[in-house]
Amino acid sequence: MNYESILSEAEDLMVKAVEHTLHEFSTLHTGKASPGLVENLLVNVESYGASMHLRELGAITTPDSRTIQIQPWDKSVIRDIEKAIQTAKLGLNPAIDSGIIRVPIPELSGDRRKELVKVAHTMSEEGRISIRHSRHHALEALKKMQKSGEVSEDDLARFEKEVQAKTDKHIADISEHLEKKEQELMAV
Repeated sequence: MNYESILSEAEDLMVKAVEHTLHEFSTLHTGKASPGLVENLLVNVESYGASMHLRELGAITTPDSRTIQIQPWDKSVIRDIEKAIQTAKLGLNPAIDSGIIRVPIPELSGDRRKELVKVAHTMSEEGRISIRHSRHHALEALKKMQKSGEVSEDDLARFEKEVQAKTDKHIADISEHLEKKEQELMAV
């Protein structure tokens, strides 16, 4: 392994950590309807004998800013979808209306908004931990190269600075997105 591949691998892992954190943020609802709130829910479909993501079972749309609408491709799974939404602990109550599931998005209270901000902080910290773990892994690999004589001490110091710069950049990305998510959650 050479230092370029170590740095590239660390960068890839850090980018994935940021992307995962952003995906997690998308699951926090802000009082506005978004297909992202439900599309990744796992639905235990009894008639198929398997669990599937909701997005695989029907069309998910937002006819207005306060409603998610799910139109299953197979009407026999409508109760399974309803049950999955109810048990997902999202605070959503789906209603079946002639083959379509309508999910009204409740208005967020001030306390609920504060809870969601705390959840967002936890998600962002998990992302930062993942980034720091990637940094640690890269630094360990670089130190092994230095011990085996493949890299000089000066090069090791330069590579460590590069890894730290990448780490700082990606942690700043998460912090920036967290700030935006906080503003979005607290906006009335």
